[in-house]
Amino acid sequence: MSSTAHSQNNYIKIFILLSVLTVIEVGLTFLGLPKMLLATLLVIFAVWKAALVAMHFMHLKFEKKTLTVVAIIPFILCVFLILMLLPDIYPH
Repeated sequence: MSSTAHSQNNYIKIFILLSVLTVIEVGLTFLGLPKMLLATLLVIFAVWKAALVAMHFMHLKFEKKTLTVVAIIPFILCVFLILMLLPDIYPH
């Protein structure tokens, strides 16, 4: 019985953390930050929230390392493609 209560309590803590991160994201939009910095911060928060959801609600924190590699490789490729396209998006 106590493990079920602990597990449910953990879910509530993660949900509250996700809610706080969302409020911070909304608050960042009203600070008047430069667009590139704002976009970078919002992407960092989005990746953080996605990792929390994947680890705790999808129970991926108990999976093997191969699943981590399968998740990380597309992320690295996406970042690489974005960095390679930045000179075309923002020419000097």
